[in-house]
Amino acid sequence: MPASEPSYRLIESGDMPALFEVRVATWHNDNGAEELKQFGITHESVRAMLKTTHRGWLCEVDGKVVGFAMGDKSNGEMWVIAVLSAYEGRGIGRALLTRVEDWLYSEGHEEVWLTTDPDESYRAVGFYRHCGWHDWKMDGDRFMKKTNPGVSG
Repeated sequence: MPASEPSYRLIESGDMPALFEVRVATWHNDNGAEELKQFGITHESVRAMLKTTHRGWLCEVDGKVVGFAMGDKSNGEMWVIAVLSAYEGRGIGRALLTRVEDWLYSEGHEEVWLTTDPDESYRAVGFYRHCGWHDWKMDGDRFMKKTNPGVSG
């Protein structure tokens, strides 16, 4: 039976277990859950961010969370995006990224930014470039920016 079409909605407080499951499954190492905790990223901290500075969207297919993205309006950061590998190449990442970009622009940011791996071979780098992002600086991580297309220079 083919999978249903993806559906998108705002992240809610009760979504934390599913979000962390997706994030750990897409992390670059086998110790993702522990590493997130070391960075102070817990269910409680993300819930608190969603009440103040952050907003995010998730994607469900057949009732299962398969991806999500969040941004931080306090500084214009595209904070996190994660899509399960089995669902890549279906436009889910781009749809989630666009939702966060549009929200950050609506919050008054003329430019938005993110960090990703400095390694050119990581698929994320090409994905962001394909979505209009460009390298900004290298400082341990790769920093990328994107300008609001609705802002004329």
